[in-house]
Amino acid sequence: MKLVDTSSWVEYLRDRKSEAGDTVEVLVLSGNAAWCDMTLVELWHGVRGPKEKRELAEMENEIERIPVDQATWRLASKVALRCRESGITVPISDIVIAGCAVTHKLELEHCDKHFDDLLPIAKALGT
Repeated sequence: MKLVDTSSWVEYLRDRKSEAGDTVEVLVLSGNAAWCDMTLVELWHGVRGPKEKRELAEMENEIERIPVDQATWRLASKVALRCRESGITVPISDIVIAGCAVTHKLELEHCDKHFDDLLPIAKALGT
């Protein structure tokens, strides 16, 4: 099971021919794709047109949802502070998604360079 970030879901949902989109397709078809509520909020915020709305609504019933629980929020808070102290500016949503992946011991599928900075911090603080 992999937690898939919004960046990779967008590649897949918009049917872009990319490595990220292809990877998500394999994860979906094998039943190994997951998302969290933060990812869903980002996806619903960016959905375009009735076709994407319909596809996303259908997928909500099929894709495993990983909880953004209290442990995730605690880790995300620590990561946010460490990022601030280190001068790293990243979206809060990415901090929460990274925290969710680390808290639930999942690999994160992404094509967003923010995670190159975030994941090592989250992993170090999450152990």
